[in-house]
Amino acid sequence: MLILGIDTATTVAAVGVVQAGHDGRVLADVSEHSATGHVARLPDLVARALTEAGVGLGAVNALAVSVGPGSFTGLRVGLCFAKGIAFASGARLVGVGTLEALAATAPPRFSLVATVNDARRGETYVALFRRTALGIERVTDDMALTPGHAAQAIARAVGSAPSCVLLGDGAERYPEAFGRLREQGVEVVPLGEIHPRGSTVARLGERRLERGESDRVEAIVPLYVRASAAEQNVRIATLTTENAVS
Repeated sequence: MLILGIDTATTVAAVGVVQAGHDGRVLADVSEHSATGHVARLPDLVARALTEAGVGLGAVNALAVSVGPGSFTGLRVGLCFAKGIAFASGARLVGVGTLEALAATAPPRFSLVATVNDARRGETYVALFRRTALGIERVTDDMALTPGHAAQAIARAVGSAPSCVLLGDGAERYPEAFGRLREQGVEVVPLGEIHPRGSTVARLGERRLERGESDRVEAIVPLYVRASAAEQNVRIATLTTENAVS
């Protein structure tokens, strides 16, 4: 079974192709950084990955797509593209958590993995994972926290971990909050060095498929953790109107 993995939740768009089976053999992995969005480049990245894998789109049996939390626009781009392929081809579709996919790229020498991505508006998306014999295991839910509170959560967890790495662009965006974690032995790796990989998303999707899980194409939605700015503005406007009426 061939699985196409797509991640557009961060400033790095990543696409990979994996041959399902023991450890999931990686046939292709391509990525590209973009500060202006992925909508124009994603089709080309998918084409490049399929060419590198030596297969056509019709050979893809399943798609795994990163569902967040992450960039509101980026998540919609990736999901819409994956849904279009799934609808047209009948391939199965599974959603994969963005922070989990990022944590799974951490070098195996780290027992604790903290993933922190910039959520904008003075917040970060953060989650903690521990490494086990079976791979990455979630320690916390995905959270939207201020940089200070995120750093505190990581600092509390570090005490019981032999080694810890912090991944994502959160530390680069908020160096004052996360820089102090280095004093506790936390290794901070920027997103440019370790970023989401399409093959990792595909492998995590494979695990879901092996458990008999899949998502209905029309029902899968982004995991935002918090409301978008537009949604918050609507709520504020609604509350204002209600208060005025009352």
